[in-house]
Amino acid sequence: MTELYRALVVIHVLSAILGLGPGFVMIYVVTRATNMTELRHAYLIRNRLHSFVIVGGTLLILSGLAMGFLTPYLFSAFWYVTALVLFLIALAFGPLVLSPRSKPIKELLKNHQGENIPEAYYPLAKKLFFYERIENVIFIVIIMLMVLKPF
Repeated sequence: MTELYRALVVIHVLSAILGLGPGFVMIYVVTRATNMTELRHAYLIRNRLHSFVIVGGTLLILSGLAMGFLTPYLFSAFWYVTALVLFLIALAFGPLVLSPRSKPIKELLKNHQGENIPEAYYPLAKKLFFYERIENVIFIVIIMLMVLKPF
């Protein structure tokens, strides 16, 4: 059982790197674009990075839950339950908060003619990035809970 648990810890840590790491740079990738060609390309890169976030995040939750089932006392540990609840909240951000705010940006990228980035893009991106930063803070709190196990 300890070998399986160790293997799950390794999978969990690697999943955190694979899944959370790219998420922390997704805003940065698009904020450096200076014209529509660069912005479209930046969003293409962002979408590719999102694949890592999905795979890593899925492995993260599965390995975390598997460790909980192998050591059921974790479900009574406040740090574990709090991290799990925060992860589920962050997971819900995608379809409930981020997706509705990214759809107008996708439409703008698809339909805008010319090389200048339209002024309408900036408030849309600002709202999206605000919620992405909240999600990043949630992930930082989760990482701190995992590392420090304060409760």
